[in-house]
Amino acid sequence: MGKFVIRETKTGIKFDLKATNGEVIATSEVYASEQACKNGIASVMKNAPVAAVEDQTVEGYAQEKHPKFEIYADKAGEFRFRLKATNGQVIATSEGYKALASCKNGVESVKKNAVDAPTVKE
Repeated sequence: MGKFVIRETKTGIKFDLKATNGEVIATSEVYASEQACKNGIASVMKNAPVAAVEDQTVEGYAQEKHPKFEIYADKAGEFRFRLKATNGQVIATSEGYKALASCKNGVESVKKNAVDAPTVKE
């Protein structure tokens, strides 16, 4: 089972969603307060399982409604995803993946792990 890990940074508080193996599969923006960070986690738990997947690496891709995962290629040519909530706000992002298939696996991992992941503080 995955888990949400809340941690402090120099500029605020953020969370990582870690898979069962301890790998970070999604991370948040930096929040000003722990409560705001917890609200972000709640949003990921609610939106991730029902979010559509919009693969922006495909020419003429179909635009999905929010909530959705957007898969895209970054400037370095790596594949990434971002999870957008119902209001269109980005609530979680991924690391860069060399292969598109690995990025898609990351999306599925977030969908699976976010539902009932406990929250811990580091």
